[in-house]
Amino acid sequence: MDASPRLPDTPFCLVDLPQLGLSRHALDQLIRQGRVRRVTTNAYVDARLPWTVELRARAMIRVLRPHEVLCDRTAAWIWGVDAYSWSDLDQPPIETAARIGRNSCKRQAVSGHTRDLADRDVTVVGGVPVTTPLRTALDLGCILERRDALAALDALRRLHGIELGELSAAATRFRGRRGVVQLRELVPLSDPRAESQRESWTRLAIVDAGLPSPEPQVWIEVDGVPVYRLDLAYRRRRVAVEYDGWDAHERNEQQRRHDEERRAWLRAHGWVVIVVRKGDFTGEALARWLGEVREALRSPYSNRRRLERGDRLRDA
Repeated sequence: MDASPRLPDTPFCLVDLPQLGLSRHALDQLIRQGRVRRVTTNAYVDARLPWTVELRARAMIRVLRPHEVLCDRTAAWIWGVDAYSWSDLDQPPIETAARIGRNSCKRQAVSGHTRDLADRDVTVVGGVPVTTPLRTALDLGCILERRDALAALDALRRLHGIELGELSAAATRFRGRRGVVQLRELVPLSDPRAESQRESWTRLAIVDAGLPSPEPQVWIEVDGVPVYRLDLAYRRRRVAVEYDGWDAHERNEQQRRHDEERRAWLRAHGWVVIVVRKGDFTGEALARWLGEVREALRSPYSNRRRLERGDRLRDA
C-alpha cells in the first residue's frame, strides 16, 4: 500500500475505493492508523479534514436514502445557527427526517425522525436536502428546551428574514404535534433583534418572571449621535439589562475599560445598569438579578390620585 495515498477532500464510500486505488484491507489500515475517519457504516472521510457538522452531513448524504432530509439542529447549523448543547459539541448527531409513510434512518451516528414534510419545507444546499429556515425554526420551537428554542427562533428570524406573521401562520400546521404548545407560546416572544443565545435567554427569563419584555439592541444618543448600544433596555424607566459573557481571561484591558466607562456614563445619566453573567441563569443568581430588574421597574410615581378614606367610601 502507498504510504501516503491520495484521499479526496470529500466523503467517500466503499464503492469509491477502486477509483482511489485502495482495497478494503488498506482502508481498514488507514482507519486503525487514524488517517481515515469512519462517519457511519460505508461513509468515510480524510481524518485531516475539519470535523464539522457540514462534513458529516455530506457524508450522510452518500448513504442516506433519497427521501431523507437533514433537519432540526443539523439543518440549523447549515443555516448558520448553532443550536447544539455543550454535551453535543464534540460529536453532534446528524438529524434526519423521512416523510410520513417512510421509515426513518436507523444508521449509526444518525438520529432519524419521521415528519409531515411538504415540498415547500425542503430545499437543497450544496447538494444536500435540508429543511428550510422557516420549517427548521418551527421544528426547533417544538423540540428544544424552552430557552434554547427561543434563541433558535430569534437567530433564524434574524439571519433569514422570517417575519413574525409568517412564523405564526406556519405554526398553525402543527396542531396536535408534541411541543406545539411551547411553539405557540414562544413565537410571539421571538425577536430578530437578539444577537446572541444568552441575550435570548435573558429576555425569556425576564418575561417568565412576569415582567414586561425589554427592547433589544437600544441605541443611546449623545448630542444626537448614537454612541452606546444596550443589549436590553426599558427606555422610559432608564433601565438597562446587559449580558456579559466574557471570562476574565478573555477580556483584554481595553475591552474591560470600555465597558466600565460606558456603564459609568449610563449610571451618571440616570440609568440603572443590571449585568447578567454566564452562571446567572439558575438558583440564587437568577433570583438576584431578576429582583434587581423588578425593583428598578417599580415606579415611584403614579398619576392616579390617592383618595382619603371618606373619598373611598363615596367612590364605592
